[in-house]
Amino acid sequence: MENIILTDQEIKFKTKRIAYQIYETFVNEQEIVIAGISKSGYIFSQRIADELEKISDLKVIRCEVAINKSEPYQKINTSIQPEAYQNKAVVLVDDVLNSGATLMYGVKHFLDVPIKKLKTAVLVDRNHKNFPIKADFKGISLSTSLHEHIQVVFTENSAQALLS
Repeated sequence: MENIILTDQEIKFKTKRIAYQIYETFVNEQEIVIAGISKSGYIFSQRIADELEKISDLKVIRCEVAINKSEPYQKINTSIQPEAYQNKAVVLVDDVLNSGATLMYGVKHFLDVPIKKLKTAVLVDRNHKNFPIKADFKGISLSTSLHEHIQVVFTENSAQALLS
């Protein structure tokens, strides 16, 4: 049985709010890298980047981060070269923060290059972290049991977060 925890409209509102929070945090920057973790995290990051471009004059550099979520310590690849985010402000985005492993290894990857500032953003924070990582910007914080699963489903024209 699946329950809708965020509707398309709620996700749109949360995306816009996160974009404003990011803009407030990085208002003094000229450009910002929005790096989304492959699949749903990248789609969510694209939506944030779209909103940022509407509300600010920041140059937004989009980056897809390929992480093996079942073995996040393996090599991580990005769609842009490290020189493109060197000495820049970076926001690492994922759809759901579960144990924290994916975000932790993603952060580690970006720290191998000198950057100005690094923040994290997620749509859903489940509060079951095994690693000392937090979401600086989050759409919703949800305490769930370990047996429950949260999935964010993005389609061309809509999105929803489901709890099963």
